[in-house]
Amino acid sequence: MMDFLATYHLQGLVLGLCSFLIIGICHPLVIKGEYHYGLRFKWVFLVAGVLLCIASLLTGNILLSSLMGVGAFSCFWGIREMNQQQERVRKGWFPRNPKRTYPWDKQTDEHTKQ
Repeated sequence: MMDFLATYHLQGLVLGLCSFLIIGICHPLVIKGEYHYGLRFKWVFLVAGVLLCIASLLTGNILLSSLMGVGAFSCFWGIREMNQQQERVRKGWFPRNPKRTYPWDKQTDEHTKQ
């Protein structure tokens, strides 16, 4: 398969398409992860990113190594996005999980007690 991609100079296109898909998959993971697990889900992105970085360094195939690198840094970007996603939930742009308490709920409770 790799020989076919190299022969017809398709590696760049495959890398671009797969990068687009990886980034496209990470955004819904951020949304669902924050909804169900809150900011604790950042650890999943951190572990996945570190593992993909290590795998990228150990892989001899340049296309697979590049895709793992894109996946790793998409996971690292997901860590940042988790905080922003929680802010979007706070603003009401995304639904809240009724089974969870949010940090701003605790602040509201403290202000009403005073």
